[in-house]
Amino acid sequence: MAFQVAHNVRYRRNFGRIRKIIDLPYLIEIQKNSYDLFLQKDVLPNQRQGIGLQEVFKSVFPIKDFNETASLEFVGYSLGEPKYDVEECHQRGMTYAAPLKVTVQLVLWDVDPQTGSRTIKNVKEQEVYFGEVPLMTKNGTFMVNGTERVIVSQLHRSPGVFFEHDKGKTHASGKLLYSARVIPYRGSWLDFEFDPRDILYVRIDRRRKFHATVLLRALGMTTEDLLNYFHKTDTIVFEGRKPLLVFKPDHLVGIKAGSDVRDPKSNELIVREGKKFTRPLVRQMELSRIKHVAVAWEDVLGRVAAHNIVDPENRKVLVECNQEITQERLDLIREKGLSEIEVLFIDDSRVGPHLRNTLLQDRLDQLSQEKEENKKQEKAIEHSILEIYRRLRPGDPPTKDSATNFFNNLFFNPDRYDLSKVGRLKLNHRLKLSVPLEQGTLRKEDILEVVRYLMELKNGNGSVDDIDHLGNRRVRAVGELVENHFRVGLVRMERAIKEKMSLQDIETLMPQELINYKPVSAALKEFFGSSQLSQFMDQTNPLSEITHKRRLSALGPGGLTRERAGFEVRDVHPTHYGRVCPIETPEGPNIGLIASLTTYARVNEYGFIETPYREVENSRVTDRIRYLSALEEEDHVIAQANAPIDSRGTFTADLVSARKGGEFVMARPEEVDFMDVSPNQLVSVAASLIPFL
Repeated sequence: MAFQVAHNVRYRRNFGRIRKIIDLPYLIEIQKNSYDLFLQKDVLPNQRQGIGLQEVFKSVFPIKDFNETASLEFVGYSLGEPKYDVEECHQRGMTYAAPLKVTVQLVLWDVDPQTGSRTIKNVKEQEVYFGEVPLMTKNGTFMVNGTERVIVSQLHRSPGVFFEHDKGKTHASGKLLYSARVIPYRGSWLDFEFDPRDILYVRIDRRRKFHATVLLRALGMTTEDLLNYFHKTDTIVFEGRKPLLVFKPDHLVGIKAGSDVRDPKSNELIVREGKKFTRPLVRQMELSRIKHVAVAWEDVLGRVAAHNIVDPENRKVLVECNQEITQERLDLIREKGLSEIEVLFIDDSRVGPHLRNTLLQDRLDQLSQEKEENKKQEKAIEHSILEIYRRLRPGDPPTKDSATNFFNNLFFNPDRYDLSKVGRLKLNHRLKLSVPLEQGTLRKEDILEVVRYLMELKNGNGSVDDIDHLGNRRVRAVGELVENHFRVGLVRMERAIKEKMSLQDIETLMPQELINYKPVSAALKEFFGSSQLSQFMDQTNPLSEITHKRRLSALGPGGLTRERAGFEVRDVHPTHYGRVCPIETPEGPNIGLIASLTTYARVNEYGFIETPYREVENSRVTDRIRYLSALEEEDHVIAQANAPIDSRGTFTADLVSARKGGEFVMARPEEVDFMDVSPNQLVSVAASLIPFL
């Protein structure tokens, strides 16, 4: 017998050889915590965090009329007591729900027609009934129309930026075509991709592609700005017989020396004329503190001007920015007596001319007839914004204002675009930025940094993302799923309120008369009644109930479909270790798409799955527990739970079986950072009950 009863207390015997380090967590925590945070029922209205219902109301309100003479503002909400308890709802075939009441203010403004200044004319405050919100039972379920239902958590692709390549499948030669995708939580997708000729294109919302430089110009960047942002420059000095290159160690490798290079102090020969500079020679020159290096004239030809090269006398442009320096142009520069010019550092083996070639293809700065350079570039920016409008709204005649407004709404308007805290966190992590997590819209710098990293990838630096890595997939639990549907209902209601405000005499109306809560109620009813993720609870036995509540599904709205899901997304991934059970998944078409949380796993505030480990200090295992997400554990060495340790927690073996970066390795005790808490950590609650597993 595994337990005995004495004095009405049940003592459980443990036959395991490994000491129990950590108690089993509250198994339906993922359901309960998520919905509690969504409702914040027991928190005072002025102390509620900006999440769940509070966040939805804050994001949709205030609702203004088209003339901005009246606005409907959100003050707070309260949840009443349910009419019937769970048992009575079950017997009567009703939904266990609480009435939602929202306090709103209708603010009327007086607008001065001359100055445009606004003063408050009248404020009407009222508590408005907003329908009923289903409540969660103490078992983590919902009673909907008399039946017990469970909302299954969804495992979906995290918002953020992802870099990948086509694995050589697109082009016959097997050439890798790199691409970057910025996925927001809400809003337009942004894709950058290279074609087989190494021209950079962009797609907005997976529409037809166009040159990426059109989008970059629309951000207010001129040709010169773009070239100098993405490329380093070299300075060529015209002095004496040979051109001199200002010494930059990284830029010299592979170029021929125009004359002998000697150490300024010892006069020792470092590089003979006509010989190529190699890395060891460049290092030696760096130590010798050489400032300039003579190069051959042919090394100047073919270089690209980083700025407009201007005649110092009459300010006439001799060579335009992004033009190649030919023999004819070089003769003209020397004839005009210029002492130095700045050129782009492009080296086909390390830094490709991808952006320069894309700029030459889009030719937007050539469309303008303006003579002045500033006006020419301004026109190019305007043409870019109009071009984007034409691409995304074909058949709609664009004006400058409507096109600018449309472009700003795409990525820079918080009402239309939201990266979410998770998306901003991922963007910061991937691009080494330090932008506050509250910044939900994209910034100009974010887009430029995405393009910069993509070009680095093309040049052979950096790494692509693995989309099946659990650092790139997150859990949307019940609270977040209901929040999204509640927002859909509120946005529908917002449109109706705006129309009512403009059609009726707003002075005589009360907030109650403006608000029709039916779209919100309908959205909630649709979600709880017919969503793919709202399921009848499996009531076969208590274990199947718990398993159902801890289930993760990759299907559902915003997720995958059975037909589209390939083998890779269904497969077991190294990051599933301790987070997603590798055993418990259905057979048939859903295999790998429906999974279960492991015994000790939990979901953090950003939706990433974490698993507990014991900290190891100086080869000694402590009882301190730390939860790590898949991204955090990447560089750590983690010993298995069954690694032999003595009574003081020191490893007894010379080599310990461990994991690092998803690979199994044998590590020395001093290299180990963490240790698994239990062998059960690998599997789900149901699988851990299988004897001798």
